Amino acid sequence: MLVLIFQLLLLLISGLLVLLVLLHKGKGGGLSDMFGGGISSSFGGSSAAEKNLDRITIALGLLWAALIIGLGLLLKYV
Repeated sequence: MLVLIFQLLLLLISGLLVLLVLLHKGKGGGLSDMFGGGISSSFGGSSAAEKNLDRITIALGLLWAALIIGLGLLLKYV
């Protein structure tokens, strides 16, 4: 029963993470920005809504990782 609860929570959190990542504003123009082409534009100020979206995404990501570890331990020992 506990495994089923963890699996359902993992499914829900995974869907929410996908939605939250898609809500983020794009900051780059492609691979060239990854190698230093757009560093100045990447570190610009962001609004309070974007900062809150970042915080929620990070928190859900940590919860997702904890659920993965917990589910793995449950499946190993049950």
